[in-house]
Formats: sequence, C-alpha cells, structure tokens
Amino acid sequence: MKKYFAESELIINQDGSIFHLHLKPEQMADKIILVGDPGRVETVASHFDTRECEVTNREFRTITGTFRSKRITVQSTGIGCDNIDIVVNEMDALANIDFATRTEKDAHRQLTFVRIGTCGGLQPYTPTGTYIISQKSIGFDGLLNFYAGRNEVCDLEFEEYFKQHMNWNPLLCAPYVIDADKELTDRIACDDMVRGVTIACGGFFGPQGRELRIPLADPNQNTKIENFEYNGHRITNFEMESSAVSGLAALMGHKATTCCMVIANRLEKQANTGYKNTIDGLIEKVLERI
Repeated sequence: MKKYFAESELIINQDGSIFHLHLKPEQMADKIILVGDPGRVETVASHFDTRECEVTNREFRTITGTFRSKRITVQSTGIGCDNIDIVVNEMDALANIDFATRTEKDAHRQLTFVRIGTCGGLQPYTPTGTYIISQKSIGFDGLLNFYAGRNEVCDLEFEEYFKQHMNWNPLLCAPYVIDADKELTDRIACDDMVRGVTIACGGFFGPQGRELRIPLADPNQNTKIENFEYNGHRITNFEMESSAVSGLAALMGHKATTCCMVIANRLEKQANTGYKNTIDGLIEKVLERI
C-alpha cells in the first residue's frame, strides 16, 4: 500500500504549488542550480537562452529556462542548512509525489543539484579566487542526524577520526561526513577546480572560528581543522550548505555537488568583498557542464 502524505506533512498551496517555494511540479527542471543569494538567481539566468517562469516567495526565488538546449532551474535557498532542508525536500516532493493523490509516484525522477556559492579558504593553496568543489563535506549542522539511513550514506570512519582529532565537544551536534556524487563532481570540476573537503557550519561567526565580542568555546578549533589530515584528505574550506545538499540528495536518490569561489582566506586574513563581479566565471563553467 502506498504511503499517504497528510496535509500537515506535505503542505500544498491553494493554487497547487508547494508551500515554501510556491513552485508547481511542471515548473521545475531536472537540472537545478542552487544559490544562496536571491539576487544571484538573475545573474545565473542572465545566461539563459529562454525563460519559462519566474516565481518568488520570501528568500526563495526561482527561474526556469534553457541554456544551450538544456532545461535548467536556478533556485535561491537563502543561508544555511536549515533552508536546504526546505528546498531539497520540497523539490524532491515536486518530482516524486503525486499532488493529486498525495502518494509517491511509481517511477523515481532523479534530480541533479549543483550548488554555486562562496566560501572561506583554509589552506595555503586556496587563496581568494580559487574554485573549490566539495568532494566531501563535514556537516557541523547536524541536519542529517534527524533522518533514517544516515549511517548508510556517510563515511563513518572519517567521522570518528575527525571527532578524535578535534576532541569533539559532546554539547555540539555530531558531525557527519558525506560524499558528493562522484560522476557529477568529476564532470563539474574537470581539471580546473580544487577537489576538497568542505566544512558546512551552522553559523558564520562562532561556528567558523570568528571571534567578535563573544569568546569562542574552543579558540584552537581552526588550527586543529587546518592541521587535520585523513587518508590524504585535507580540509579546504568553510561554507554553510554543502553537507545538507549532498546528504539529502544521497538519501533521496539524487545527484548533488557543491562548488564555491573562495572570497576569504582565513590563514592570510584576507577577504574580497567585490567577489560578485568575478563569480560569473564559475557560473559559466557550471552551466556548460551540468
């Protein structure tokens, strides 16, 4: 018997659109570019040859169109893994749940998610302007721990080694380590992106080791992160969404990866606040390769 998704669990607006995104199933492509900033949706869509629709609700802005005969949806998520939980779950529902019957469709529709974002570099070889693709992500957010099957898709040995190295505080969410889809990562990265390990943080300041007026619980956190190495893997960058994107996609049977441009190098204490003028190069690469 098919599982029925009650009105309280799958909220559908009166016009037939999904609750937060306000999208209807026919408005979403199989290839999806995720960006944090709603303003960056227009930057991506400016490369489109045609446009089908544009939908906006809160921080969620969507444009679907075509680029060189490829149908693509570009979707803003806002900041943080909590918003990724909303966006990826609702997009999966648009693809794989029949809104008329509120039951799962017989045939699984696989989506491809590529997140384009910005990040902070953590190694000498990740200066500002570097493109990093998240081959692995370490989730400090704890999101995937709320879902069944989490252990089956995560790298448990990596997790344990990382927790021991960090002397992990039990008051924090248990970190999870998730791989991006290999085929998609190889296709997007080609030979001109650094393949790295990304920490997705639950905040911009304390969780990323930035200290303003409140002292940090672990002042040595970033030093330990920068020195970490496991089976040849070094941690390359901080951002705030990659773990949730790859983790949820893995559990749902979708493809996902994250690629970011470094706009601050934490070792060199440098930042590029004018990055919006240069991230277009990364956008073009993703559009060509997705």
